[in-house]
Amino acid sequence: MTDQQPDSGPQHSGRPNDGAQQPAASPAPAEEPAKERPDAAEALASSYAARAGVQRSADGQIDVLKTVGGVRGLAESILPGVIFLVVFTIGQELGPALIGAVAVAAIFTVLRLVQRGTVTQAFSGLVGVAICAFVANTTGRAEDFYVWGFFTNAAYIVAMLVTIAVKWPALGLIFGLIRNEGTAWRKQPQRLKAYTIATWILTAVLFLRLAVQVPLYLMGDDGLVALGTTRLLMGVPLYALGLWLAWLVSRPAAVEASRAD
Repeated sequence: MTDQQPDSGPQHSGRPNDGAQQPAASPAPAEEPAKERPDAAEALASSYAARAGVQRSADGQIDVLKTVGGVRGLAESILPGVIFLVVFTIGQELGPALIGAVAVAAIFTVLRLVQRGTVTQAFSGLVGVAICAFVANTTGRAEDFYVWGFFTNAAYIVAMLVTIAVKWPALGLIFGLIRNEGTAWRKQPQRLKAYTIATWILTAVLFLRLAVQVPLYLMGDDGLVALGTTRLLMGVPLYALGLWLAWLVSRPAAVEASRAD
C-alpha cells in the first residue's frame, strides 16, 4: 500500500522526478485546438452564407423554394404589395391601402411569433412594409410606397460589385459553403471565374429591376399599376430564377461530368 503514496501529490511535490513528469503530459492536448481553429476568412464566409439563407435539397441541388422561405415566404413577400395595389386601385385612397398592406404584414409577423420563429425573422418583413408605408404616407404619393425598395436594391448592387472587385464574389461565399468548398475555390482560377460570373448574374437581376421600375415610378400615377405589377413579378420570382441560373453556371466541372456519365 505504501508504494502508491508517491502518486498522491503534496507529500512529494518537492521531488524533482515527480515535477518533471507532470508538465510533460500537459502541452500535448493544448496544441490540438490550435490546429482545428477555423480560418478567419472561412468563418466569415460561413456566417455570410448562413445569413443569406440559401438552402440545398437532398440531392445536392439548390432548393429555390426553401431559399425564398417556402410558400409562406412567397406569400409574405407578395401579399402586402398585392393588397396595397388592389385597394388603392379600387378606392384611389392612400390611407386604406397602406393600412391594408401593414395589416397583412403584421398578421404574418404574429403567426411567426406564435410558431416560435426568431424575432428577426418575424419582424423583418413587417419593418420593410412599415418603412414603405411611412414614406408614402409622408409624401402623400402612392408611388413612393416603392421607393425604399429602390434604395435597398441599389445597396445590394453596390455590395455585389464590391465583392467582385476584391475577388471575393458573394455567391462564391454562399455556394462555396453549401458545396463544401469552403473558401478553397479562390485558389482555383476557373472556380473563381465561375463564381464571379454567377455573382454578375444576380447583380444583373438587381440592375434589371431598377432599369424597368424607375422609369415607371417617374411616370407618377400613370405608371403606378405597371410599377406595382412589375415589382411583384420582378421580386421573389425573378430573384429565384437568377439564383437558380447562378447555381447552374457555377456548378463544378466534376459534378457535370458525373451527371453526364
